Order: sequence, then structure tokens, then C-alpha cells
Amino acid sequence: MGDLALLPKAHLHVHLESTVRSSTLVEIGAANGIAVPPQVSHGPFRFRGFREFADQNSRVRDVLRGPEDFRRIAVEFCADEAAQGTGYAEVTFTAASHGERLGDLEMPLAAVLEGLAEGQRRHGIEVRVLLDHSRRKPVARLRRTVELASRFEGVVGVGLAGDEAYPAAPFAEVLAEAREAGLRLVHHAGECGGPESVREVITVGGAERVGHGFRVLEDPEVVAEVRDRGVPLEVCPSSNVALGLVPSLAAHPLPRLLAAGLVVTVNTDVPNVTGRGLAAEYAALRAAFGLDDSVLAGLARSSVEASFASAGTKARLLAGIGSWLG
Repeated sequence: MGDLALLPKAHLHVHLESTVRSSTLVEIGAANGIAVPPQVSHGPFRFRGFREFADQNSRVRDVLRGPEDFRRIAVEFCADEAAQGTGYAEVTFTAASHGERLGDLEMPLAAVLEGLAEGQRRHGIEVRVLLDHSRRKPVARLRRTVELASRFEGVVGVGLAGDEAYPAAPFAEVLAEAREAGLRLVHHAGECGGPESVREVITVGGAERVGHGFRVLEDPEVVAEVRDRGVPLEVCPSSNVALGLVPSLAAHPLPRLLAAGLVVTVNTDVPNVTGRGLAAEYAALRAAFGLDDSVLAGLARSSVEASFASAGTKARLLAGIGSWLG
């Protein structure tokens, strides 16, 4: 069996605020006069649903206050991803939420991009940013997010996230504007919401990839639609278990998604919640489902091919995957 930390990978679904090291969170909190209890800083965690996770995540976000905080977590993200064998990452960041909270819409994103630039230089990894927008927030907030994304080089796309009980349809016009501006569209769906949420983000929201999407299996017609369109799924098994959406890793439908002919990529989503980086996620799937190296390499290939990386970056990573397998 090959060393999965050496398998070149693309990481397409991971939230920056959910990658902060426990020690970093405590240190930043202390510097900002915020005591961070172990039940917030030290995972892994198990939740009884998305709401519990969202509340815990809010407590983590509140610790981040100044530009030096955002720069630091971005640099450390690059270091931690490179150690996992990630060659290219698209990290999701809720820039508008931080900007509104801190009274400076641009500062958090500008600081994150500075940190990512430094981290890329230090660690030889390529990173782009996706800005997400909570479905529970107004359309005007999404428009501000799109405007923000358009102003900063290094932001590759935008997408809807949060409670999937809220429809995507109200945001369709702004998402179309984002696409016309050259931004890529990636939305969360099929995590807490059913297969109809996946269909909506593809048909109404213009999604080029779907974050999570595992509940698509509940409707064969939607499975066929996703397969025929070739829309990749950003599958995050350990996250689904930690958030109480799937009872155990062994019960996760990832093998059935593959058997259905869907494009599956493997991601961590919230590694400081699950306690698993990307290489550990691949290893957990190897153990849970008996996946051999050819299947794991295939998952890595899918992640690279589904990414928004340049043709040159894709070719380099795909060659590395071939060498790892060979």
C-alpha cells in the first residue's frame, strides 16, 4: 500500500475557519482577551446535527479579530495541507461575515490572501479561495460577496452554503451575474437537504460542483441527472459522521456513489472537527471500505480533474499520481 501522504491530491472542500490548529486558536484567543475552552478548541468533536456544529463554529470565528489572525491561519493552512500531500487546494472562506462582524469588509479577505501567498511560497502548494454565502442571509449580502470576490485576485469562485432548508432560487440572478463576471460557482447541497436541493443548485444555481451531495442517492432520477451532466461531488465522509448525518464511516454511501457512476472527490470539510487531514481521510476510507491503491489514485485524479486549477497544474499533479501508483 502506498503512502497516502505522498499521493498528490487536490483538496476542493475545506473551510478555512475549520482548519485552525487548537494551539493557534488558544493563542489567538489569549492575545485578543478571549478564553477558548477545550470544548471549542480541542477536537475531534461529535454533534447531534448541523445546528450544534454551526454554533461551535461561530465560537471559533469570533476569536479571529485582526489581520494578523487571518494571515496566521492562512499560512498554517498551507503548511498543514502540504504535509498531507495536497498540491492544490480551493479553500472556502466566509469573508463577508467576518467583514461585517469586524466593520471592515475587505480586511479579512485581504489578510487571508496575504497569508496564503506567504504559505504558498514557503510550502510549495497552490491555493485559491472560494467565498461562501449563507442561504439564511439576504440576497444583498451575496451581491457584496460577489463584488468582493471580483476585486481580489486569488478568489476563483463563490457559492451558497448553510441551512439547505432555504432555497437557492432567490439568489439565481446574482449567481448569474457572478458567472458572467468570470467567477466559478460551487454550492453546498445534498448534505442536510435531500436530492431536490442538489437538482436546484445545478439547474437554478449553475453549480459546476456540488459540496457534499451524498443524499442524491435518495432519488434515482437526480442521480442520473448529476451523472449525465458530469457534475462532481465534493464528498466529505468524516464530516458527515461528525455532524451526525451518517451513523458511522462504514455506513457512508461513498461506495454507492462510485458504483452509480458519479464523479466523486474526497475532502475533509472541517478537519479541526474530525481530527483528520486529507491524507488521513483517504486512509480512513481505505480502512473502512478496503479500497486499493488504484481506487484511491482514481479518487485523487477526480479531485484534480474537477478542480479549477490551470491546465499546467492539473497535468503536473496527474503525472504525480501516475508515478505514485506506478
